[in-house]
Amino acid sequence: MKLFCSTVAVATLAILVQPAAAQMAGMDEHAGHAGHAAAANASVEAVGVVRAIDAKAAKITLAHEAIPALKWPAMTMAFKVADASLLKGVSVGTKVRFKLQGQTIIGLTAL
Repeated sequence: MKLFCSTVAVATLAILVQPAAAQMAGMDEHAGHAGHAAAANASVEAVGVVRAIDAKAAKITLAHEAIPALKWPAMTMAFKVADASLLKGVSVGTKVRFKLQGQTIIGLTAL
């Protein structure tokens, strides 16, 4: 009887954990937008306001306007930049036009 109860408990736990594991898969940065990404070689331009800059990690956080080409609503998110030198000349609070290729910024201009 103990073996049966243990087997049922393990099977139940495996069934309950499986959906949670599936939800956790792909929870990396921007995972919810993966289906909306433009073709790998296509680029998209958008406008946003700088909320944070991490030059060492070559990342910038932008509160961007909606990006219809990607079907993204307006939101705040962090992006990698292709080259850390793109971060020069911008600071928190600066309104910028940026160019995305995939989910990496390849162009950044203060407005």
